[in-house]
Formats: sequence, C-alpha cells, structure tokens
Amino acid sequence: MGQIPLCIVTNVFLPSVGGIQIVTYEQSKRLLQKNFDPKIVTNCIQTPKKYVYDKINVECYESMNAGFRVGIPYTIPTIPSFPVFTKNIKNSKIIHAHGHPYLTSLIAGKLAKYYEKPFILTQHNTFIDYNNIFNYIEKGNDLTVGKETLKQADKIITVSNATKEYVLSLGANPNKIKVLHNGVDLKRFKPLPLVKAEMRKKLGIPKDAKVVLTVRRLVYKNGVDTLIDAANLAVKKKPNLVFIIAGKGPDMASVQSQIEQLGLEKNIKLTGFVADQDLPLYYNTADLFVLPSKSGEGLPLVALEAMACGLPVIATNVGGINEIMVKRFGKLVPANNPEALTDAILEFADINNNTGELRAIVEAQYSWDKNVDKLIEIYEELI
Repeated sequence: MGQIPLCIVTNVFLPSVGGIQIVTYEQSKRLLQKNFDPKIVTNCIQTPKKYVYDKINVECYESMNAGFRVGIPYTIPTIPSFPVFTKNIKNSKIIHAHGHPYLTSLIAGKLAKYYEKPFILTQHNTFIDYNNIFNYIEKGNDLTVGKETLKQADKIITVSNATKEYVLSLGANPNKIKVLHNGVDLKRFKPLPLVKAEMRKKLGIPKDAKVVLTVRRLVYKNGVDTLIDAANLAVKKKPNLVFIIAGKGPDMASVQSQIEQLGLEKNIKLTGFVADQDLPLYYNTADLFVLPSKSGEGLPLVALEAMACGLPVIATNVGGINEIMVKRFGKLVPANNPEALTDAILEFADINNNTGELRAIVEAQYSWDKNVDKLIEIYEELI
C-alpha cells in the first residue's frame, strides 16, 4: 500500500517561525514515517513557489499580507492562488487546515466538501486581545469566516480545553471536537548542564546571577510590558536577577524604551530573534521561565520546551497553560498584574528544583510521537 496523500493548509510555514509552523512541521515529519505523504499548502512569504523543508514538500499560494506588519498574521489569498488549493485538495485523501479564522482554511473546507474529502481543522489559540480596533475585526471575523470554517469541519482538533471552549462559543459541534495537547521535541529540548557557564559568559551574565527567561514575539498580547514592570519591582529586592527577553516583533521599540525609562539596561537583556536551533541553549542558561501573556494562549509550546529542559515556569493564567502546569514546578498568576508576577518570580528564583523529575513528567505526557499517534487515530476514523 502506498503512502496516503495528505494536504495540510496553513497560513504560514517554516522557515518563518511561529507556533502553528512548529506544530505542522513536527507533525508532518513524523507522518512521513507513518505511511502518510503530507503536502504543505501555505502562504508565499519570501519563499519559492515550491520548496522542500526537511523532506516535506511545500507549495505556496499568492496572497496579500498587510496585517503581518502590525503583528496580525492574516493572509488574503489572491485569485491566481486558487489552482494551488484545487489541485492539492483534489489529489489528497485527507485535508487538514490550521486556524479557524483564516480564509485559506475556509477555502480548504469548501473545496474538501466539493471533492468529498474529509476535512479536519486544528484550532490553536483562544481569543486574542489586540487592545485596539483589531479586536472588533477579530470578533467580526470569528462570527463570519470562523464560524463557517468550523461548520465545514468533519473533525475539530483543539490544543487545549480552553481552546475547545473558545470554538464551542462560536457554535462548533461538540461531537466533532477532540482535544489533542501539543508536544515537544524531547531530543532537542533537554537539560544540558555544561551549557550554562559557557552561555552566561557569552551573554555577559555574572556567575552568581539568577536568570529569568522569556521567549516571546514582541506584541501586546504576549505581555512583555508586564514582565518588564515586574522586573523593575523584583530587582529592587533581589539585585542579582537578570532577565533575558528572546524575540522580536512590532513592539521592539516600545520595549526598548520601557527598559531605558526604568533604568533596567543592566538587568534586562534583549536578544532579538533567536534561531530555533539555539533555543535549547537559552533555556539551559536560565533558572526560571516566565510566560507573561495577556490573551490568546491555546497551549504554548515555549512552556513545554522550558519544562522539557527542567525549568520551572511562572505563567499568567491565560488560555490552556493551566492544563500542563506542574504545581511544585511553577505557579500561575493573574494577567496584567506585575506585583503578583514579581512575587512568584522571587518565590521560585532561589528554589533548587529537581529538573530530572520535571523532565520525566514531560517525557511521559507531551512527546510529539504520542501526539502524532493520536492524530493518526483521528485520520483513520475519517478514511
């Protein structure tokens, strides 16, 4: 029996980095080993029209991407892009789209119905608060494109129970929904004891510092401004705290300005973009990981990556993060509350955690291999 052709539709794919990109990549490379032939259909952003990424075939559609400049990754496919969708959906046995609010997911769902192919939709996030007029646009899009895409799906995968509640609020059929938590690459993200001293020297961090790390795109919803306010409070009580903020985004200038206005240049290091292959080094440089999100979290990959490296996690109680937290290895605090975040950081900064125990918990529950085995069970129900 030959490999089963699978069309995976996503608004963005690697080498552009983000949560959906990582999920589709990690799943696709394992599906290749499991009698499936995944083909990624995605947006053409500074990529060839066709390319191969780690043995995964990718074909791109043309689209308008004005929202990307302001941190809103919506794509509007152009008319010439439709043959790309039609050809790949017609020639596949299963259609799997990522993200309910995207026009590309709706197009995939409609074409899947036309060609009588099973259509699966994965929803990754909960509602995203942009703190501006885009909130109204998102709500409107949810009630139009989003609801219709959910209606087209034969199966809806949500990455957390919080995400499940979100799609249910939009009228999704509860009988179609399956919760499938994200995984983590356990071979890459693991404790590396010999890395800490070398990386701290490279980054100019004192040996006796307590290092707090976050890995975030610098946009409003990710709460970096709250973390900086918390850092300002924390270093007054514990001066040897050093905060590393890894990431870039539209809010980079305002983040830099906030750090300078508070006089925190010695205690906060902005790294800019960190390549995915280097992230394990940064996790292993730190003593503590913080996820200060304001909204939109489905099941954050960076929290799983940090935990796989043995790091305790302090997070705001947003979305599905509470579904993976291990109480003695972290703490949840309210969003937009620098004081509560400060208290949690100070509480955990000096705790010597058993990284091996936390690592074992992650290994048992959150590998991508387990995730893909469950994904295949969903596929097999529909073919």
